[in-house]
Order: sequence, then structure tokens, then C-alpha cells
Amino acid sequence: MTTAESASESSQAGKFDLAALLAERGAERYELHNRYLNPQLPRMLHTIGFDKVYERAEGAHFWDAEGNDHLDMLAGFGVMGLGRHHPVVRKALHDVLDLSLADLTRFDCQPLPGLLAERLLGHSPHLDRVFFGNSGTEAVEGALKFARYATGRPRVLYCDHAFHGLTTGALSVNGESGFRDGFAPLLPDTAVPLGDLDALERELRKGDVAALIVEPIQGKGVHEAPPGYLRAAQDLLHRHKALLIADEVQTGLGRTGDFYAYQHEEGVEPDLVCVAKALSGGYVPVGATLGKDWIFKKVFSSMDRVLVHSASFGANAQAMAAGLAVLSVMEDEQIVAHVRGVGDLLRTRLAALTDRYELLADVRGRGLMIGIEFGRPRSLKLRSRWAMLQAARKGLFAQMVVVPLLQRHRILTQVSGDHLEVIKLIPPLIVDEGDVDRFVDAFTAVMDDAHEGGLIWDFGRTLVKQAVANR
Repeated sequence: MTTAESASESSQAGKFDLAALLAERGAERYELHNRYLNPQLPRMLHTIGFDKVYERAEGAHFWDAEGNDHLDMLAGFGVMGLGRHHPVVRKALHDVLDLSLADLTRFDCQPLPGLLAERLLGHSPHLDRVFFGNSGTEAVEGALKFARYATGRPRVLYCDHAFHGLTTGALSVNGESGFRDGFAPLLPDTAVPLGDLDALERELRKGDVAALIVEPIQGKGVHEAPPGYLRAAQDLLHRHKALLIADEVQTGLGRTGDFYAYQHEEGVEPDLVCVAKALSGGYVPVGATLGKDWIFKKVFSSMDRVLVHSASFGANAQAMAAGLAVLSVMEDEQIVAHVRGVGDLLRTRLAALTDRYELLADVRGRGLMIGIEFGRPRSLKLRSRWAMLQAARKGLFAQMVVVPLLQRHRILTQVSGDHLEVIKLIPPLIVDEGDVDRFVDAFTAVMDDAHEGGLIWDFGRTLVKQAVANR
């Protein structure tokens, strides 16, 4: 770069100061969102006391405006697989910007997409090709299109309570009516119960099924496919000339203690696999649809069809650099093995509490994808309080636990779905034993309070009034 170019760049940069803008207007964050974005988000956050001001983050922790440390057990819905601001990913993004690559010309073949595809397929030895988009729902949309075109059939099966995204195609295979209501007409797809092979075969016999799309562990409620189901479903699908699509958007890239969740079952080799979230490093949105060679060659069958499926920002240099850095860190830091160990520790310690607390019904999951389910207690006093909440709205008790975990113990968690008494833990994959201790101690304190009839029930009455008011 010449002196004149450097001076010009410095001059241009001086016209926009991001830090100054945030310093000047950052305090308006909730007001700005209420005025220009989704107005229900700030309303909800104010109601449950989640209207915090977070100012910086690193790893599995972030800090509020008062300098208090918070433990992240949510990972941005799974996006922050390596935690926030991992130095390797951050450096890769600085490097790719500094290289000033001729990116997205649309009429060349840059090396980064090929390199990331090669590395990603190295963890997926039965798959051959990759299409890069910008999100998990785009990865699902691509898989739906590819399956329909490759088989020449119109219908895709999905499982009850599934979540595959919120764009129209992905919404058509969404197993929750609350997301689908009001957006009809959708694609003519069909739900089957997770684990029900008879229901799957009944639909396949109709001869119009292109594929079954399935989460090996459902995000809503953290329900795992029964042992042997994926392999048996795959065999049934192939016998009827249909495809298996594994949605690994949340479960993939080490989340469950293997690179993909489907790899926990021997012999499962999906025809198409969807990944996203953690592949981004938490920085640049990226999604990927992986598939078998014959499927891609059928979709992209001639030069006339070279752009029959594309994405304007797909395979951009920043996203590809982030993905390459993420996979490098996973290998170098042995993330999958770490997840298996710390996940087993967390799940075992939580499961040991089920005998201690009658409100705690179940602890399940794999790796660092754990569901904590609450259920009807035995004692009369607790039963009456539980019934009060259930009458107002199912899922309020789980919310009662989530709120004090944040407000009293500075731990961010989430309820696993609407009308579910389940908390889902999907922390960054780098959490350690100290973080496990912190969470278990905090969760124990909240459950002690719930069983002793403490402040948690006062908040429950507030939630009941809110639930009734919103009917």
C-alpha cells in the first residue's frame, strides 16, 4: 500500500467511529429495539428481569455494566461453540480482512471454500460435496430442495416437535404449531413421531416421499432418537428410494461428544447433512449442506443449471476463514474429547439430584446438550403450587428456575421450548470443571429454595398474573 493510499484509508476511517457511536448511543439499546425492531423482545426481557446491559465477553463468560461476571450456558443458541472471541478465530478474521481478497466476484473459484469443504468432509467420510449458505435454515432449505430434485418426489417427512428453521420451506417441516400458525399455505409435508418406524413405513408406502429430515437429538425438549432408530429409518428410506437428511445445525461440530450426533449410532450414513451455528466461530453467519456426489450431480446436472441453487453471500471469505479456524481449533484443542468428559460430568452430577428434589423429573442428553425436566411433585404443598402454575400456563415453573439462575447467580440459561417444563443447557464447548461446579451449586440453591417455598414462588405468582393477562 502506498503512502497516499494509507492516508486515504485513514481519512475515510476517521469519518466513522464505531466506538464513539456506541459510547454515545449504547444506553438507548432497549429503546431503539422497541422503536425499530421486534417490540415484544424488550417487553419480554423487562417482564422477566432479563433486561441486562452486557458490555464485553470472552470464552464462556460475559460481563455486565457493573463489571459482574456471568456464566453462559446458552452459547447464543449454540452459535458460540468455541465461546466468545476465540483468539484463533479472531486472528483468522483479521488476517482475511488484511489480505484484501478479490471476494465474491461470482466468476472465479476462490481457494477458501474448497479448503473448508475439504476439511469439513474429512469429518464426514461418506459424503462428497458441500454447498455453503448463510444459516442453519438455509442449509435445511438446500437439503429439502436437493432431496426433492434428486428423487423426483414432492413430500418430506419430519418428526413431531422438530425444529428446522423458520423460513417457509423449513417451517413446513417444523413440528411446533406455534411457529406454523398463520403462515399457511406451507409445503405438503407430513409429521411422524420420533422413533415410530411403523408410522414412517406407512408414509413411505405411498411412494411420494423424498426424504425424512430428523434431528438426532431434538432441540425442543432435548429428546434423543431411540437407539437403533436412525439406522432402521435409513434402511427403510433407502428400500423405498427415499433419503435421510440429518439436521446437525445444533448437534453438530462436537456438541454431543462426537463430531456429529448421528455418529453415536453405528452404520448411520445420512444422504444429506445440515450444519451451521458453531461453524461460524460466533462471528460470521455460515451454513453448509453436505451431500453425496450423485445428489449434487443430479441437481447441478449441466452448465445451464450451474446457478440453479445459489446464495449471494454464500462461501464469502470471512465466513470460510472463520469455519477453517473453528475446525482447526477443534482438532488442535481436542474439543470433542473435552465435550465428552465435561458433559458426562455435568449430566452425572445433575442426574444425582433427581432423588433429592421431587420437582426434578429427569436429566437427559449427550455431551454438552442437556435437558433438565421438571414434573409434578409428590407432597401436597408443592403439588398445589405446581397446579397453580400449570393452570395458568405450562412451562412457568421452568421459567421460574431460569430467572433466579440469572438474577441471583448470574448464569444464563433457556427454557427448551414453549409450554415445556424443560431447561436446555447448551454452553460453549470450552466450559470447564469450574463452570460445572458453579452451575450445579447455583442450580442446587434454586431447587432448595423451590422446595422450601422461598422467593421463587413469589416470582411464580408474578408470572401467573402475566400469563393470565396475555391470554
